[in-house]
Amino acid sequence: MNLGIAHYSRERGQATFGALLWLGVAGLCIVGVLRVGAVAHDSAMARTAADAAALAGAADGSPAAIEAARRNDAEIIELRRDGWFVIAVVRVGDATAQARAERVVRRGGLEV
Repeated sequence: MNLGIAHYSRERGQATFGALLWLGVAGLCIVGVLRVGAVAHDSAMARTAADAAALAGAADGSPAAIEAARRNDAEIIELRRDGWFVIAVVRVGDATAQARAERVVRRGGLEV
């Protein structure tokens, strides 16, 4: 009648293996969620920095666009004029974003 005890002692290590397996899966899930969150954060920051750089470039020229990108922790990849528009492409981390803003004419006829 000791069959139950012998059976129990042979399967004791299986619970430990299962627990470790589940901990590993949970750890991988947490790492995945953190990575997705970081990518989403970088993407949002890149969009904000591109908007700020394009608007600053349209209003006050290239130096202002570069400064706006820098203040938003972004690197300008491309800054160009296309007719009446200023187009800024920036990078934050692994994310890139592009924004376009229309140049303005100030009172007195001075084009920026």
